[in-house]
Amino acid sequence: MNAGCRVMDENTTGLLARHPCFSRAAHHKYGRVHMPVAPACNIQCKYCVRKFDCANESRPGVSSRVLSPVEAMDRIEALTGRDQRLSVIGIAGPGDPLANDATFKLLKMANREYPELILCLSTNGLLLPEKVGELVGSGVKTLTVTINSTSASVAENIYSWVLYKGLLYEGAEAAKLLVENQWKGLEMAVAAGLYVKVNTIFIPGINEAEIPLVAKRAGGLGATTMNIMSLIPQAEFANVRKPSAQDIAAMRNECAPSINMMSHCRQCRADAAGLLGEDKDMEMEALLAKIGDEYLEYIV
Repeated sequence: MNAGCRVMDENTTGLLARHPCFSRAAHHKYGRVHMPVAPACNIQCKYCVRKFDCANESRPGVSSRVLSPVEAMDRIEALTGRDQRLSVIGIAGPGDPLANDATFKLLKMANREYPELILCLSTNGLLLPEKVGELVGSGVKTLTVTINSTSASVAENIYSWVLYKGLLYEGAEAAKLLVENQWKGLEMAVAAGLYVKVNTIFIPGINEAEIPLVAKRAGGLGATTMNIMSLIPQAEFANVRKPSAQDIAAMRNECAPSINMMSHCRQCRADAAGLLGEDKDMEMEALLAKIGDEYLEYIV
């Protein structure tokens, strides 16, 4: 393991042992609920298609609907009451959580009402340097940042545009801004006490040479875990080859000396609930929870 990697104390290992994305053992015992309160996004990845009314796809960027923070709190109440295995409240889209004010409204409400649950968030990292303090103040303990390269020249082939502080950036300028903010934000997040996982999309022909560099830099900065994910060919990358399971395994083996590897990711929906791998539609889970409550009231 890279010498710069974070040393885990008893409190750290206890917290991460209950987080199914940070601990392979935990994903058999603990579940998470993703709250789709963040529809807006501030970058355009060439592999991303967001859908807000989707019930038949199982991948990041889709949800049955977008919820308000109040609606999300209602869902959390219903789902935690029905499934005691839930240990994490996460916000993973369907856009970028840091680009949506509703994210912070929900985090503060959830931190107040459910202090025993781990608050988690996924981001592309563009706004991370300026939002780290607010994340910590909102009770967030764990964070995932998607970083696909260390260099702007590679990132330019992955992202179409970046919207930052009211200005639209494209090409090399957009890539440089995004990559700089991602790495600066990761370093600041670790320094602020957050436990950081780095997600990296394996895009054959584009970023495979960069992935070991991402692993080495992230591990050196103190990120706890790296998740190398397979490209889902769609949007502008619809014709790009999907990496094989052997490709992913080989890349994880190459990167493992630099940082702990996550190997149980299911590339969940933005409204997933329950254990990893179940990938239940949260709307259906909430409906079942309410039906159950109403039935119990009736028979009592």
